[in-house]
Amino acid sequence: MDKVHSKQNHSHTATGSAPSTSAPYLPANPDELHRCRFCQSKLENLVVDLGMQPLCESFVTEEQKDGMEPFYPLKAYVCKDCFLVQVLDFVGGEDIYSYYAYFSSFSDSWLKHSKAYADMAVERFGLDTSTQIVELASNDGYLLQYFIEKDIPVLGIEPAANIAEVAIEKGIPTISRFFGVGAARQLVADGTRADLLIGNNVLAHVPDLNDFVAGMKILLKSQGVITMEIPHVARMLQYNQFDTIYQEHYSYYSLISLQKVFDKHGLTLFDVDEISTHGGSLRIYARHTENESIAVEASIDKLLERERQEGLDQLETYRKFGDRVMETKRKLLEFLIQEKRKGKQIAAYGAPGKGNTLLNYCGIRQDFIDYTVDRNPFKHDKYLPGTRIPIYAPEKIAETKPDYILLLPWNLKDELVEQLQYAREWGAKFIVPIPEVEVI
Repeated sequence: MDKVHSKQNHSHTATGSAPSTSAPYLPANPDELHRCRFCQSKLENLVVDLGMQPLCESFVTEEQKDGMEPFYPLKAYVCKDCFLVQVLDFVGGEDIYSYYAYFSSFSDSWLKHSKAYADMAVERFGLDTSTQIVELASNDGYLLQYFIEKDIPVLGIEPAANIAEVAIEKGIPTISRFFGVGAARQLVADGTRADLLIGNNVLAHVPDLNDFVAGMKILLKSQGVITMEIPHVARMLQYNQFDTIYQEHYSYYSLISLQKVFDKHGLTLFDVDEISTHGGSLRIYARHTENESIAVEASIDKLLERERQEGLDQLETYRKFGDRVMETKRKLLEFLIQEKRKGKQIAAYGAPGKGNTLLNYCGIRQDFIDYTVDRNPFKHDKYLPGTRIPIYAPEKIAETKPDYILLLPWNLKDELVEQLQYAREWGAKFIVPIPEVEVI
């Protein structure tokens, strides 16, 4: 959801420019491309193939809509040694996140979740005016604002300059840069170290995983604590959340893989919470391995054992996922074809990254969906990548009165249904595509 990570050099950008060749893009070193980004084992075990896809947050302007757009293979693999699920790294972080369209503050439920986290963290870790909080991928200040209200010093680090500017305008101290070992050393040299280091929904967006986690080790005070919220790959598999796979999400984590990553860099996971955000996530707590004053809670071993029982340390568990994904595509298309033949009008709500994966994989364009709407004005009067479905302000729904509204951010289903209750007046129904097609 929010993104910041270390730099990588690539020869093309995410803003619509293709590689400077008429031939298909190929990596300079294909063997390196097929290596696990954590442990460097060879990637041979395919989880799912979602076809050729555009970058899911690169929205198309009116001037660009008739032009070419780069598409990349979207395949997820699982590493046979560390069980990290990951997509191949065709596009670098700077190409995607230097200028970005996602603003966290447009979700009311996310703000409520963030405030609750801030209240919990202050109480649990005894934070006060003498402590320093640093958030990686701080976005528009959606979270740090709740610590500022408590007069606790904060610093946000956000790579997208346009989003960082919004946070600064709100009075939230923010540095616009990518994070890794180099950034961490510079911050420490400038006198900044973290008592609480936060990274919510960022680790999935990190191409150079080892550089990023090593940077956290450097930036964290000796008695400091790290908390991170990360979508749980177990729930992705269980609830068929294939649309959460996209190029911008480089990796997908279990506690099994997370523990391996943090252990390698001298950080120990000492607690874990299972939370409901993004269809099911983990909130992990970490400390310096040498800081034994914080005991490791029983929650770690309990969840590791449950993951093993669910087969997350078995390759066959991941291989079965692809068959279910294909069946979901068939069912959604069957439903849409049936209703369009009845003359029904179908609109969508939202323009999230997951929605673009779903639409492009299923081949759903304006032949099925007339338009979508979004609360983020940055996206208005643009088009979804790949499908070229137009994006309008939410008021468009009341103007056109569609028969169905496809909820693309299905993880916000309850919030959206409440917001859209007025559509019931003309008999509109809501389509929830994941985990299976449901009409409510």
